Amino acid sequence: MRRVTFPHMGESYRTFKMLLNDLGNEVILPPRPSRKTLNLGVQHTPEFACFPLKILMGTYLETIEMGANMIVTSGGVGPCRAGLYAELHKKILHDLGYNIEMIVFEPPRLYPFNFIRNVYKLNPARLSIKAIIECIKRAWRKLQALDNLEKATHIIRPRETHFGATTKTYKKVLEWVDEAYTTNQIVEAEKAALDDLSKVPQNPERIVLKVGIVGEIYVLLEPASNLEIEETLGNLGVEVERSMFLTGWTRDNTWKETVEGMTVKEAAEPYLPELVGGHGRDSIGNTILYAKRNFDGVIQMAPFTCIPEIVARTILTSVSKEYNIPVLTFFLDEQTGKAGMVTRLEAFVDLMKRKKLLLASSS
Repeated sequence: MRRVTFPHMGESYRTFKMLLNDLGNEVILPPRPSRKTLNLGVQHTPEFACFPLKILMGTYLETIEMGANMIVTSGGVGPCRAGLYAELHKKILHDLGYNIEMIVFEPPRLYPFNFIRNVYKLNPARLSIKAIIECIKRAWRKLQALDNLEKATHIIRPRETHFGATTKTYKKVLEWVDEAYTTNQIVEAEKAALDDLSKVPQNPERIVLKVGIVGEIYVLLEPASNLEIEETLGNLGVEVERSMFLTGWTRDNTWKETVEGMTVKEAAEPYLPELVGGHGRDSIGNTILYAKRNFDGVIQMAPFTCIPEIVARTILTSVSKEYNIPVLTFFLDEQTGKAGMVTRLEAFVDLMKRKKLLLASSS
């Protein structure tokens, strides 16, 4: 019997679970990455491999132990080795003796027949094209709702009057969206969830810093890989705006690039006119846009050895000076500890607060 799994990336698993079930698959939910996950990945991947590859390897091994025999994942284009992850994972798993089938979705905007062929493979229920489109639309609406809830927590958490209230409420309302099935139910669940989040007691007088987060997609979207940096910043009184959400990334790679995406490229053009792979150029462009919007700082999140983000980091030094915006970079791997990250974040927040007070006193 077919048992399908996929990478764990934030709360998006709730959407993929619903869609794959609708198409007639038995879904093996990937567990939230843990130390066990990472240890498994490190054990079976090259030492120089980047962080997401190791986490995904561990996730696949855990889900195979749970009975999965098919993995659904994404590919990639351009000069970035992430596009080869699926093939490398498949080879490692086969060498370990696992007869696993790998379904790799390439960007539909560039490879439409790959998308159609893979959807057909994942449709054992033999739904009609019309029914498949309806399933995808509902899944898309649920993904939008999940992203909107997460964005709301970024605004509310730094203003909450009771420590942890936002996170507690967020975990509760996520289940409402998870249980919603029809489009109307999803819309109603999102509205009720946002309303409940808005009731978290807040201090409107509090001075809140605004920080943009840029970097590689996986370490941005999976809290376990970035050591819950957004929650930590919120608890330090910082409103976070992340440069990438799964809905935006999917839209840019499925239909056409958004106006926002083009604006990011235009912003980065004077510093990096060529695609270097991954999200390196986006990291530069988004940093410039955050500076133009008077953000207090920017944090770059990148896997250790990620060449596109290393290129971006060297350029961000100049961007930081020219636009007078502090930039803090974290290169993440299995050695990264949360205590050390929190210490650096506290110092960065103090620096931004001091700068903000100096600007306020001089004006």
